[in-house]
Amino acid sequence: MSFITFGETMLRLTPSNSASKIKSSRLFQANYAGSESNVASSLGVLGNEVSHITKFPNNQLGDAAIASLQSYGIDTKHISRGGSRIGTYFIEIGSSIRPSSVVYDRANSAISEIKPNEFDWEEILENKKWLFLSGITPVLSKQCAYETIKAAKVAQQKGVKVCFDMNYRRSLWKDPSDARKIFDQIITHTDLLFGNEGVLKDVYDLKPAGDTILDKTIEASTVASEKFGVKQLAFTVREHNSASTNKVSAVLLSNNKHHISDTIDISITDRFGAGDAFAAATLHAINSGWDDKKVIDFATAAFALKHTIQGDQHTSSEKEILSIMEGKTGGHVLR
Repeated sequence: MSFITFGETMLRLTPSNSASKIKSSRLFQANYAGSESNVASSLGVLGNEVSHITKFPNNQLGDAAIASLQSYGIDTKHISRGGSRIGTYFIEIGSSIRPSSVVYDRANSAISEIKPNEFDWEEILENKKWLFLSGITPVLSKQCAYETIKAAKVAQQKGVKVCFDMNYRRSLWKDPSDARKIFDQIITHTDLLFGNEGVLKDVYDLKPAGDTILDKTIEASTVASEKFGVKQLAFTVREHNSASTNKVSAVLLSNNKHHISDTIDISITDRFGAGDAFAAATLHAINSGWDDKKVIDFATAAFALKHTIQGDQHTSSEKEILSIMEGKTGGHVLR
């Protein structure tokens, strides 16, 4: 088993008509997703051995969430059961000048009520290669923050590489300084850091110089590497035109060199989970032993391709992602 992911998986509810707003919708599509389990599902679809660690209520919703994870090839044997409820979030898909928005309903979710020693990290991390964590789970409760830090520490002690995505959700943290204190403790044990220029500004008030967002991202990765002592960083770059069209690229700092992907123009069907697809593709490419340039080109292609798929999960195969990486972006019918 190569990969472990830890974090909350929630019930996602989206208006059945993707152009509708929440307040005018009567029908909603139900799916199960979360940053860490989105990474796990992408890794599973790409053929990797992966396990997800979380907690679900012992009811039909918990059963359905587990079945959803298993459908992507995710091992669920270490998932804990109990607690009062599954976290829920509502997504309103934006279009043109109207932005997408998220409404969280996750207070007192099962994972936020985990108890000390509920997860045996020594056993869970035995013979594993990578542990994926994000900056979302630590904000859910003090115990979630403790468990995230503990998992990173145990992983490092056992020789398991730690990758940390600095996902920062302004609506969940009371103050950036609260996130900073937790992030610092996780990054201390991190081998691969995911993020972007914006999160460094939001959490650490770092404002890298540069004339373009790409220039700022390159500088941000350098500053972050020096500040945190992390040698490998993968940062996404997004140029916003509207809620419907973006330009995306990415930067990988590895072996003391910046590797920059091509820029891909995209029309957006659903942007949620795109960063998770990027992280999963980066891990898949590194685990496959590819060179640094191919790693970031593959990850960027996955990042772009996910925007065309409805829902949080990225279900594209390695072959499909490689096709985008090779420049086949015309959208011609495959027969």
